[in-house]
Amino acid sequence: MAPAAAKLLLTDLASGIDRVPDNYIRSEADRPNLTEVEASDASSIPLVDLQGLSGPNRDDIIRQIGRACQQDGFFQIKNHGIPEEKVQAIMNIAREFFQLPESERLKNYSDDPTKSTRLSTSFNLKTEKVSNWRDFSSLHCYPLEEYMHEWPTNPPSFRKEVGEYCTRVRELVFKLLEAISESLGLEREYISQNLGKHGQHMAMNYYPPCPQPELTYGLPGHTDPKLITILLQDDVPGLQVLRNGKWVAVNPIPNTFIVNIGDQMQVLWLHSFKPCPSMRF
Repeated sequence: MAPAAAKLLLTDLASGIDRVPDNYIRSEADRPNLTEVEASDASSIPLVDLQGLSGPNRDDIIRQIGRACQQDGFFQIKNHGIPEEKVQAIMNIAREFFQLPESERLKNYSDDPTKSTRLSTSFNLKTEKVSNWRDFSSLHCYPLEEYMHEWPTNPPSFRKEVGEYCTRVRELVFKLLEAISESLGLEREYISQNLGKHGQHMAMNYYPPCPQPELTYGLPGHTDPKLITILLQDDVPGLQVLRNGKWVAVNPIPNTFIVNIGDQMQVLWLHSFKPCPSMRF
């Protein structure tokens, strides 16, 4: 068996160690402090029911979305239109993929961040000083026909399930962009028409069990650089969001998504309006 240090993926390294390696340990000032993290409740993370978005309650739902974007920059959604079986299928395929034998997973490995499809670890091993405790599969997925042939072929249903899921999520994103446009007093198509070339990117993140979780992060605090992120959690809590200066743990709710407004949305908004200090776009 190869020595632990030779392992390319964290999943395989973590299975044979009882201490966090030095290159994953954060400085004392930059380590997780769980005592300062607030638990989420029904009022702490906005939850928007999209069921009436095409009916008489549309204006109220748009106001809810606009308020969540302005005050928080993120919100949860339910009744989003993606069937529960599709959500479960994508979670199953992700688990199957990361549970494949090491030799099979490594067929998809690359440490080149410019590749449109790759399996890697941390974030960018070539430039970072401290590594993140995660493995990830990164997939460009729009247009599907340009990228699907690069995706993994194992598990056998990977391309089918991921392709169907990405198509559904893309439809959901455009529905949300219409609502966000309207919440700003714009035409429904304003944001999507001002995007330039459309793209879509998917990441499957896997966080192996950590022997010393107080020393490291799966992902440290960050903003998303893209326009909008649709995040699906499994049933293991771990996600935190910054709200009113406090980190808040987002407890998973079955069949919901987290919507995160990205940096590109802020740029687009500032290009169209005068700056507003309270706007999180």
